[in-house]
Amino acid sequence: MSTAGESCPKLASPPRTRALRLRPAAAFTGTALAFVAVALAVGAPSPLFVLYQQEWGFPSWLLTVAFAIYAVTLLITLLVAGSLSDHIGRRPVLVGALALQVAAMLMFLFSKDIGSIIAARSVQGVATGAAMSTFTASLVELAPERQKKLGATIGSTAPVGGIALGAFFTGLAVQFTAQPTTLVFVTLSLLFVAGILVVIASPETVAPRPGALRSLTPRLFIPREARGEFVGALPLFLATWMLAGLFIGLSPSILHGVFHLDSGLLNGAIVAVPPAVGAVAGLLLTRAPARTTTVWAMAAIMVGIALTAVGIAAGLLPVLFAGAVVAGAGFGAGFSAMLRIIAPLAPNDQRAELFAGVFLVSYLAYGVPALAAGELIGVVGLLPTALGYAAAIAVAAAVAMVVQITRLARSVRAEEPEPEQAEAVLTPRR
Repeated sequence: MSTAGESCPKLASPPRTRALRLRPAAAFTGTALAFVAVALAVGAPSPLFVLYQQEWGFPSWLLTVAFAIYAVTLLITLLVAGSLSDHIGRRPVLVGALALQVAAMLMFLFSKDIGSIIAARSVQGVATGAAMSTFTASLVELAPERQKKLGATIGSTAPVGGIALGAFFTGLAVQFTAQPTTLVFVTLSLLFVAGILVVIASPETVAPRPGALRSLTPRLFIPREARGEFVGALPLFLATWMLAGLFIGLSPSILHGVFHLDSGLLNGAIVAVPPAVGAVAGLLLTRAPARTTTVWAMAAIMVGIALTAVGIAAGLLPVLFAGAVVAGAGFGAGFSAMLRIIAPLAPNDQRAELFAGVFLVSYLAYGVPALAAGELIGVVGLLPTALGYAAAIAVAAAVAMVVQITRLARSVRAEEPEPEQAEAVLTPRR
């Protein structure tokens, strides 16, 4: 029996537990890697599609459907849920999106026909659409205070670099392993499980606010402060993501139909080169003036796509790869620079909605032309379709370059600095 002066700490209250929380730097790094894993899964199936066609014997146009259905479901999800994390927080949306990614990878793993693949790509599109704008906003907000520019840069290069790595590693798996499907999709599933644990242990960057159900009404809303730059960026988004669609959606068919090559390694390499070079270019040019970078990036796309067209028309594989390198540098540098321009223009509680608009436009440019190209292949043939696609990319890049040169000249006349991602503008606005 204790006296009044005694204390019984073990019995006075139950032991207190504290949820594991990552340090800010670890949370930022882990979130970036989880975002890369999402993009890995986007690029990973492409080299496998040709194997599926050889094994199951379905027509080529169904390959394009399998590619495009991902973009369609992603777009619908961006319209419906693109701003949901602005209301309920980043973590719940990211955990749900990553769990859906696990489900999609298991669907791929156990697919027995092209219908199952299309279904898996549909689920993957929903998962990626829910994750894309939320991951990008989260990276900007989790970035160290003195390195906010890094958040926007990684947010723009992670999707690009991840697609490249996914395609390349799958190509290696096809070339050198007996069970590439099992290796690829089991590995991706484990990465997504790890990503869920990272997100759960990371701090929440947005306070919940009313309007979550209302935000699910399909819409495209760009914060007022960012609308001018967003409209001016449309041709650039069109050029960069049409380029991604050409290489990710059609290049394995081009290697097979034009060059008569069926190497899994080459299929992975041609899909991987533009986004890989783009990711490197985006990271290396983080400190370069953003507006000037967009101008030179569009010039690189025009030169690169011209080389690509020559390589396809003349059957010169080295020229095709050279075009992929040059155009890929323009892709990554231009898209990254544009995100550095517009990211600071939205307050924290509207940033996911802004990025939802960016990725909505980008994936329209990525998916719709590729789907149309798949239909045209059966009508006019692979070679004319690929060359016409390349010409459309060049036109979009030329328009984008004119728009960005005009905006650059206007800022010079007004003696204003080029839009850059100053540290202060990315702090929460209240």
